[in-house]
Amino acid sequence: MDGTITTRHAVPGDAQALCAAERKTGKTPGLLISLPHEFSVSSFEDKIAWLATAGVYLVAELNGEMAGHALLEPLPLSAMSHVFSLTVVVHPGHTGRGVGTHLMGAVLQWSEDHPAVEKIELRVRESNAVARHLYRRFGFVEEGRFEKRIKLPDGTYLADVCMARFSKK
Repeated sequence: MDGTITTRHAVPGDAQALCAAERKTGKTPGLLISLPHEFSVSSFEDKIAWLATAGVYLVAELNGEMAGHALLEPLPLSAMSHVFSLTVVVHPGHTGRGVGTHLMGAVLQWSEDHPAVEKIELRVRESNAVARHLYRRFGFVEEGRFEKRIKLPDGTYLADVCMARFSKK
């Protein structure tokens, strides 16, 4: 790891930079499900505002530059409100520098401080070995696979791997 990584809560003013980072990340097949044109600044603004009270949306900065983000959002139905969905994105140009590890530590610390979080779920593409290794390091286990769930622009398919971590509460 090189440089200083800090974490802070996302604010509405981050929406444009977060959207741009996901559009750029989405250009690499197999990292994100959404394609670059499917992201909008307004959807990032809405998510930041909603998670300010319902969950958490964190931004990682490396030497003062936005380098990644992570969010935990509760599932919408009452019977599943104890389950939160995790998204982690390390921005292009910042991979391999400890940003993902830092974000995982911060988001899991937040979850431990919030009793409503009993289970954290995520989906990761089968081809993303780096992310899968990171999640396993933090106690996530594979719960299942959705075969041929993601169709890439070249017509090939990827499985989506479902992973989860249960609260120690």
